[in-house]
Amino acid sequence: MLDKIRDGAQSVIAKVILVLVILSFAFAGVSSYLGRTSQSAVATVNGEDISQTELEQAFQNEKNRLKQQLGDMFDTLSGNDAYLANVKQNVLQRLIAQRLLDQAAKNLGLRVSDEQIIASIRNEPAFQVDGQFNNDRYLALLQQLGFKPTSFRETMRADMTRSQLINALIGSEFVLKGEASELAKLQAQTRDIQLLKVDSDPFLSQVKVTDDELKKFYDANPDQFQRPEMVSLEYVELSAKSLADKQQVSDADAQAYYDQHKDEYKTVEKRLAAHILITGNDAAAKTKAEDIHKQLVNGADFAKLAKQDSQDTLSAEKGGELGWFEAGVMAPEFDKTLFSLNKGAYSDVVHTAYGYHIIKVLDIQPSAVASFAEVKSKIVDKLKMDKAVNEFYGLQQKLSDTSYEVPDTLADAAKVIGATVQSTELFSRESAPEPFQQPAILKAAFSSDVLSGMNSNMLEVGDNDVMVVRLKKHEAAGLMAYEEVKADIEGRLKQQKANDLAKAKAEELVAKLKQGDSSIALEAHSAVTRTAQGIDPAIVAKAFEMAKAKDGLSIDSVALAKGYAVVVLDKINNIETAPADQLAAVKQRLNSQYSEADYSAVIDMLKAKAEITYHTN
Repeated sequence: MLDKIRDGAQSVIAKVILVLVILSFAFAGVSSYLGRTSQSAVATVNGEDISQTELEQAFQNEKNRLKQQLGDMFDTLSGNDAYLANVKQNVLQRLIAQRLLDQAAKNLGLRVSDEQIIASIRNEPAFQVDGQFNNDRYLALLQQLGFKPTSFRETMRADMTRSQLINALIGSEFVLKGEASELAKLQAQTRDIQLLKVDSDPFLSQVKVTDDELKKFYDANPDQFQRPEMVSLEYVELSAKSLADKQQVSDADAQAYYDQHKDEYKTVEKRLAAHILITGNDAAAKTKAEDIHKQLVNGADFAKLAKQDSQDTLSAEKGGELGWFEAGVMAPEFDKTLFSLNKGAYSDVVHTAYGYHIIKVLDIQPSAVASFAEVKSKIVDKLKMDKAVNEFYGLQQKLSDTSYEVPDTLADAAKVIGATVQSTELFSRESAPEPFQQPAILKAAFSSDVLSGMNSNMLEVGDNDVMVVRLKKHEAAGLMAYEEVKADIEGRLKQQKANDLAKAKAEELVAKLKQGDSSIALEAHSAVTRTAQGIDPAIVAKAFEMAKAKDGLSIDSVALAKGYAVVVLDKINNIETAPADQLAAVKQRLNSQYSEADYSAVIDMLKAKAEITYHTN
């Protein structure tokens, strides 16, 4: 709850995002504390209803949280109705878990006093100004988030009471120092190995697959050959960019715009600066800089002195040259001096936060206005786009109105805006081309309205770019025909048979190595870690599964994507003491895992004893 208030205090327009203090995943809305609703219940927990309103509020809060966490990825995921249905179901389960915890806390007689709630509110930084509780800020934030003081205190009471129960459970969990140490040392362990890969590609030419084998595999694995739902669409697109290509702009109009907006095409003055820097702010640094300045006055070469004495090593190598600068870029003292000098002149000693400088102007690029000829094409493009945007807004409304009024064709909508009806090839949710893979457009393409033959609503493609789509062809999800997948099955079965031959070869090599054959060339790798790069992960996993034999070679084989590998374990490299940071990380991870397991066990126990009824509308 207090996390929610902090978020509200930091935003211009507060978003109601409720995050419970018990665990990050024990999340729900606040509706249940603000009074019961007459709306139908979605579930009943030991006689207490969870209303549809409460579920929808919590569901919206969860979507807000996922949006913040996943960013644009959530827009893509939310285009899938099945994904959102799963999220909603998880939210309902969290609400049920929350209700069970509330009931358990009540049965145990847990409570939070008014004094504790007041103290928590007064100590909350979001309600403080200059470290002190501020009642005006408190009331303003509550109003911003839609709370009254009474309802807010009751919400906090519920959260804090539930926290007592959860903290008592997970707070008692601990990690033994020995188990954390042993696990950390195990994770830090490395191994010396030798390996030999047996590639399956050379065996592909030796294997054959019969038609009977192909058909048998197809019949036995129908789940592997399911075609996803696919659509092809007709669409009408309206964009300001395409309209701009049809606009006409006269030279006179372009010239008039240029005359009125010359400041937009004015370049600022730039200066090529050099300096000699003596770092430090003490008298010694100042004295040294003044001595260098005297040498310049007596005719010494600036670039030579910069290379010899400047303590800015990067510019010193180039004779003090820093590069081109506009006014306002450098430190104020430096900037003021640089833009007061004439070309070729150097300054007196100038002090800044970086030390003492002697500044020289190597060159000046004066401010200038680009000629009309230089910027004419840009002006014409801008004026065309301005005209196009104005036309776009008028046509946009016509497109929306016509596609709605004549919902069974796009021909009329295309005609009224002077466009053509275009179409796509068949695509699935996973293979949609641009721009149809955009979440909103993809969702519309597979919506019940479009699949039933209606025009879609107007969809935004980009800035000043919209479209309306309708169904051209629809293929329901189902089993692909045997002939469509025959070649794929043949490739799979050939690879399997080639892998079998590679396995046999690997096993033959293992036997020879165990017999002492020293003619087999192995590839050695020392101090291999569990996250080793450059070695197949399957080989690394096998190496860390193997035990070091007391006598003879520790040797085994492992399947790869294409072939097999022979793995020889030469040595296990243990460490005496795990690094402190790694040990701390292991403790934290184990504690979190144990706490989550405890929480899940409590919820499972409460559910097992509870009477839970789900209501479907």
